[in-house]
Amino acid sequence: MLRVGPYICAEWDFGGFPYWLLAIKPALTLRSSDPTFVKLVERWWSILLPKVSSLLYANGGPIIMVQIENEYGSYGDDKTYLRHLAELARGYLGDEVILYTTDGGSKENLQKGTVGGDDVFSAVDFETGAEPWPIFNLQKQFNAPGKSPPLAAEFYTGWLTHWGEKIAQTDAEFTAAALEKILSRNGSAVLYMAHGGTNFGFYNGANTGGSESEYKPDLTSYDYDAPIKESGDVDNPKYKAIRKVVEQYSTVPLPSVPDNNARTSYGRIQLHRTCFLFDSLNVLGRQDVVQSENPLSMEVVGQMFGFLLYASEFASTDDGSMLTIPKVHDRGQVFVSCTSREDRPLYAGAIERWSNKPLHLPVTKCASRITLYVLVENMGRVNYGSYMFDMKGILSSVYLNGRVLLGWKMFSIPLHNLNEATTIHPIVQVGHSGVTRVLFNKSINKSDGATREPAFYAGSFHVNEVAQIKDTFISFQGWGKGVAYVNDFNIGRFWPSFGPQCNLYVPAPVLRVGVNSLVVLDLESPRPDLVLHSVDEPDFSCGKSKSSMHQL
Repeated sequence: MLRVGPYICAEWDFGGFPYWLLAIKPALTLRSSDPTFVKLVERWWSILLPKVSSLLYANGGPIIMVQIENEYGSYGDDKTYLRHLAELARGYLGDEVILYTTDGGSKENLQKGTVGGDDVFSAVDFETGAEPWPIFNLQKQFNAPGKSPPLAAEFYTGWLTHWGEKIAQTDAEFTAAALEKILSRNGSAVLYMAHGGTNFGFYNGANTGGSESEYKPDLTSYDYDAPIKESGDVDNPKYKAIRKVVEQYSTVPLPSVPDNNARTSYGRIQLHRTCFLFDSLNVLGRQDVVQSENPLSMEVVGQMFGFLLYASEFASTDDGSMLTIPKVHDRGQVFVSCTSREDRPLYAGAIERWSNKPLHLPVTKCASRITLYVLVENMGRVNYGSYMFDMKGILSSVYLNGRVLLGWKMFSIPLHNLNEATTIHPIVQVGHSGVTRVLFNKSINKSDGATREPAFYAGSFHVNEVAQIKDTFISFQGWGKGVAYVNDFNIGRFWPSFGPQCNLYVPAPVLRVGVNSLVVLDLESPRPDLVLHSVDEPDFSCGKSKSSMHQL
């Protein structure tokens, strides 16, 4: 069952949409019959769907169904848009393929999100534990007579977790019993997730509450409490309970249960500081900086992920200044320094999307002007709901003592993987290469010790032979907040002080015989001894977790 977009959700950054849609002017109306948006969808599908055609079930391939929209009834009700998607997909894929939509199991969602008739099958999803058969009976009203096999297109085996929450968990027997209620009467269910995963790099999505400031980014881990764990393990109660139910209703014998993937601990890893993040700016020339009277968003400067550093200047005062940035997406760290001196930038505090408050800048005895730096982190674009138009960076004017601060420079620091540079926009490539050059210039400041200034730290561990290459986890207990790379591959974000995730998963294929490099960008304050540990278990016990959305 293939989700070809244009929207897939799946806790993926921006629901699978490309970031540059947000930079188009006038602004698009996403997931609608907006002519500009529809033309972009047509262009995308004209490339993608011909590649899918040969893989359809009718052509001997594995794809039995193709989804044209996902939970659209929870978002909009543009039937012209839905019908156009169906006609477009049918034109490329033919009459044999089963096209479908999925919507939450309420009458309102199905009325808004389904196409109607018998050209597009309407599937449902609903909370695990809800009585399935009244929902399946409702589903019949939105399919042609005799063409509504009961299908839960997302049967939730667990749930997602945001930073600052307890790790979501669902009881194994409870989950299996809910599945049996469906299968025992010849219903069908798609396990979501069958296999947990990882939001490597910066691909995690986010949710919001009642306003866009109630921002909830997803963890790096997408283990989901699934029956097959993030690392592929199956020796757990949930896998066994679900397998037992599936075996009971399967018409063919199930294959044997595989062994868990081998895991290992590579032990203690000593790091040293290679450079401060701000040192990377010294290698950029004037032509490599975006300048504007007002701050520009990450999308406008052509950047998909990572960090955008904003810099401006203001006159020195004797009693400090009050900084207000009404709209920061998602987290801005503020620093000040004397423009005429080469002092290290002084940390002033953070302005966060979910707790945005004015920030008092420290008194800085400067002879003339003060440079203000705001390092903004894109923590993942919203992938679901009414606040999906989620641009990143500073999205408002910046106020200093109530007056608008003008004259900004923007430095792009994408840092997706350290061994790749995008060609989407020149500043991205130059900024990336500048950071990388400084990072691996061993003559740059190597002094160890705690600091509030973002800095890169590097170390390595050794694997003696191929047989020793196994899955592992890197424990960030005692570190601040940031992102880590193993052999230049971005293994994701860490934030143990906020929790609940302590360890980042490193799959064996990332590793190699010999020296394996580990590079860490810590945005706040690293562990004083600059030590990390490679361990053989996940750990979701960190931070002061607030609540769990799903604990059944």
